[in-house]
Amino acid sequence: MQLYNKLSAKERTELIQDAGKDRLTLSFYQYAKIGNPQLFRNHLFINWDHMEILGRIYVAHEGINAQLSLPAEKFDEFKTHLDSIIFLENVRLNIAIEHDNMAFLKLKIKVRDKIVADGLNDNSFDVTNKGTHVDAQKFNELVEDKDTILVDMRNHYESEIGHFKGAMTPDVDTFRESLPIIEDDIKEYKEKKKLVMYCTGGIRCEKASAYFKHKGFKNVYQLEGGIIEYTRQVNAKSLENKFIGKNFVFDERRGERISEDIIASCHQCGQPCDTHVNCANQACHLLFIQCENCKTEMDNCCSSNCKEINSLPYEEQKAMRKGQGNSNDIFKKGRAEHLPYKKDLRNVFENFKK
Repeated sequence: MQLYNKLSAKERTELIQDAGKDRLTLSFYQYAKIGNPQLFRNHLFINWDHMEILGRIYVAHEGINAQLSLPAEKFDEFKTHLDSIIFLENVRLNIAIEHDNMAFLKLKIKVRDKIVADGLNDNSFDVTNKGTHVDAQKFNELVEDKDTILVDMRNHYESEIGHFKGAMTPDVDTFRESLPIIEDDIKEYKEKKKLVMYCTGGIRCEKASAYFKHKGFKNVYQLEGGIIEYTRQVNAKSLENKFIGKNFVFDERRGERISEDIIASCHQCGQPCDTHVNCANQACHLLFIQCENCKTEMDNCCSSNCKEINSLPYEEQKAMRKGQGNSNDIFKKGRAEHLPYKKDLRNVFENFKK
C-alpha cells in the first residue's frame, strides 16, 4: 500500500499538463484532539492520493493544518470525505483567490508536534478561550475605530509585500518570535484598546488570541478566515478593501494579488516590485524579492557569488556542496547583507506609539 509520494516534481508536472484539468487551490485548519496522528495521517494519504490531491499538510495531536490543490471536478468527493470525519465536518475551506495548476507538485502529509510552530506551553493557558471572530464588514468597522490596535500576525517577508492599512507589522522571522515582542510593545493598552489580529488563513490568530487573552488583554478580536476569506467577502459583498498589495501564500505562486498597489521594492535595485523568488543557486535558495531586470542580469540569483556558482556545470556545483551542509540562507526569508533594499521594519512599533 502506497503511503508516500513516489513521483518527482517533474513527473507530476507532466501528468498535470497531460491531464489538462483545472485544479483548485485551498487551505483549511482545525484544532481537535487526535489520539493517533500517524494513523490519521495514513488514512488521509490513502484517500487523498486516490483523488490526485497535492499539497503540504501537517497533522498533530492538536489538529490539522492543510494547504493543497485538487482537480476541480473532484471537489465534491473531497468535501464528502472531509464531512465523514467528525471534527472536519463543515470545516471552513479557504478557497484561493488565484489558482495555479502547479501550486503544489507533491502530496506531503507530515506528523508534527504542533500544526503551527508557536513555541507555547499549551498547558499554561486555555487554548479554547479564543478571541472574538469577526467577518470582513465588522473587521472594517473595527479598524476605523481609534481605540483599535491592528496587528499583523505574519512574518516580515509576508507583510512586506502586502498588509492592511494602519497595521503594525512586526519585523520577525517566525510566529513564535512575534508573540512576546507584540505583548511587550502594546502591554500598556491591555485594558484601553481593542486588539484586532489577522493572518493568512486564520490559524495563527487562533492560538495568538487565546495567548493574549491569557496575558490580560480584555478585548481581543481576530479576522475569521484571515486575508483569504476577507478578500472573498469583500468581492462578494462589494465592501471597501482595506488590504494593500499581495497576500503571501506558501506554495509555488508565493502571492495572490489583492490590490494593484505595489508596496515593496526589488531587494537588489530598489525598483517597485513584489515578486518573491528563490535564488537559483541550490546551495543558497534564499527567498527574496527580485524584479525582471535584475532576474535577467543576475540569472535568477541573489548575488554575484551565487551567479558565478550557478553558472558552473551541475556536477561541479554538486561536488562543491558535498559535505558542506545547507547554507543558512536556505532557512532565511529575505535576510541577507548583500540585499541593500530589504525593507526595514524595525521602527514600526516606535512609529505607532508616536
